[in-house]
Amino acid sequence: MKKGFFHVVSPTEFKGLLKRFPALAAAEAGLLEATGRTLAADVAAHEDLPMVNRSCMDGYALSARDAFGATEGNPAYLECTEHLPIDRIPDTPLAPGHCVGIVTGGTLPEGADAVVMVEHTQELGAGTIEIRKSVAPAENVMLRGEDARAGHTALPAGTLLRPQEIGLLAALGYARVPIHARPRVGIISTGDELVPVESVPAPGQIRDVNSHALGALVLGAGAEVTLYGLVADDEDSLCAAVERAVAENDVVFLSGGSSVGVRDLTQTAIERLPDSEILAHGVAVSPGKPTILARVGNKAVWGLPGQVTSAQVVMLVFGLPFLRHLAGDAEAFGDARKNLRSATLARNIASKQGREDYVRVRMEHREDGSLAAVPVLGKSGLLRTMLRADGLIRIPADTEGLFEGQTVDVWLLT
Repeated sequence: MKKGFFHVVSPTEFKGLLKRFPALAAAEAGLLEATGRTLAADVAAHEDLPMVNRSCMDGYALSARDAFGATEGNPAYLECTEHLPIDRIPDTPLAPGHCVGIVTGGTLPEGADAVVMVEHTQELGAGTIEIRKSVAPAENVMLRGEDARAGHTALPAGTLLRPQEIGLLAALGYARVPIHARPRVGIISTGDELVPVESVPAPGQIRDVNSHALGALVLGAGAEVTLYGLVADDEDSLCAAVERAVAENDVVFLSGGSSVGVRDLTQTAIERLPDSEILAHGVAVSPGKPTILARVGNKAVWGLPGQVTSAQVVMLVFGLPFLRHLAGDAEAFGDARKNLRSATLARNIASKQGREDYVRVRMEHREDGSLAAVPVLGKSGLLRTMLRADGLIRIPADTEGLFEGQTVDVWLLT
């Protein structure tokens, strides 16, 4: 007997279910190993950074008020008391009407609050410096504590550690930092019609695309992946494969066997496992409506559509953000992690209210310099629609489509 969809939910509800799964445990790692990972705890500064007021330029440190209104036609004249080497900490306050020579990174003396660049000055001899440009307080100066304040959080938990953050951690003296573990992902492909990629398909058979395409997406997201190969449409075999994958991974993706049909056994196989629960069977999106989300213990098990384009879109929209969530990324489900580009829609796109549509588009540069988003049309199951697509356009569930000429946000896939 065919089963109907167990519980179709909205995309927002589906993301809410995903957020219930906690981030993975924390561990310490060196800075290079931590690159691309997510902080598992707040990192505080043990000292001010910079520790002193430092110059951003080669030039002269001075009090900004002494050069107020200075121009090439109406310069100011100051007396230079010394030229400070970069490792010198000045111990004499700067008197009014005076300046000191300074190099990039040098420490400003007390009484100096700005630096005028050397190209806006002229040495006149006998220590007199002509200042040809006024400066504002703090101009060309890195102020003490401007990057980080002692005792304050420098980087909060959930921060994605890019090279920029790694540099700040190094400047703060952190050789090792707490990060979340990389998600371990198991991928299973189901279906009697599937054969390994190295095989020659017989009539009615197809090569296993999803294991490798989905695995590549997982690796690109910084997670670890194990391919469990092909599992036939047999309830006992599928249940055993899922049980093994759950034991060895943090999340399991099954492709195929999620739609409604007598040969679709994913839901049944999951429900046979101890402490299991189907959280959703169906998401109001296109493509990808038949997606299953289940819980086995404290781990997520997904049933993805077997259709290759649908499986990839669901992974992009929901699966990869979920992996970033498990890795502790506080912005995992937001637009901050998407590469969005504005473009003009090249033609009308119809949509059905009540579901969120993800339309594949290619980007074209027009003669007037504008960027156009051209929908990539094709039959269901064709690989080339994803190959030709540069990005995705989201059509909200409360609209019936988008109009030609409308400005849209394109989520670039590369």
